[in-house]
Amino acid sequence: MSAEPDYWRVSTKPIEQLSPASVSRIAKDLDEQVHAFLQRPIEQEIPYLFVDASYYKVREGPRYITKALLVIAGVRMDGYREILGARITDCENEMFWSGLFEDLKERGLVGVKMVVSDGHAGIQKAAEATFLGASWQMCSVHCTRAVLKNIPRKHQKEVAESLKEAYGDEERLQELADDLNERGYRKAANTIERFIPGLMSYTAFPKEHAKRIRTTNMMERVNKELKRRTKVVGAFPNEESLLRLAGSILMDINEEWVTGRRYLTMEGE
Repeated sequence: MSAEPDYWRVSTKPIEQLSPASVSRIAKDLDEQVHAFLQRPIEQEIPYLFVDASYYKVREGPRYITKALLVIAGVRMDGYREILGARITDCENEMFWSGLFEDLKERGLVGVKMVVSDGHAGIQKAAEATFLGASWQMCSVHCTRAVLKNIPRKHQKEVAESLKEAYGDEERLQELADDLNERGYRKAANTIERFIPGLMSYTAFPKEHAKRIRTTNMMERVNKELKRRTKVVGAFPNEESLLRLAGSILMDINEEWVTGRRYLTMEGE
């Protein structure tokens, strides 16, 4: 376990014991640590890249608006996980994602074979354009959620089970889409058909990796930890305060990942 950053050591003290100068110094020190962490060189090849977001209220002028905290992580060639970057945005279009992916490449990101994310079109297009030769994997959990939004509650369990059994089999996915269409659930059927190519990408990789590379569950656990440890804050006064706290948490998670158990056994090991 890593040593806790300054924020966690001082935050238990009554605020009246800290002078404004001390608070400012601590914030400045943490900002420098977080910036260095998020901009550090990427030293190993990353065959599997995972992208996900969580959402927070952030003050902008006189109002609070929802902004996305985007976290990018990867599984390295040695099978260990690593947090690679994070950024706050209120616009998740293709141009934004292309810029973010290019920044990762400038820091040394190479060897990407597959990008795993939700069905956001901007991520998919940017990933396919930036990482030539890599494939995009639609997270099957996000796909199930998207399909079930257009299924009556009384049939959701049945459809969820059918999807679970069909993932990894293109013909069964198409048959399920056809069946849902015939039953009048055209939007659900369209969702499956739209994502079929992306739902099959993981099957090109080692079978023992399948369970962990066909979803963004790895990132969902990161987001839950971020939410748990930021819950006390509620709404953030600015983007800097959100990135300062989230970045400190991500540093802790990364330390656990790179010093803990190997996530995947890679070929040749």
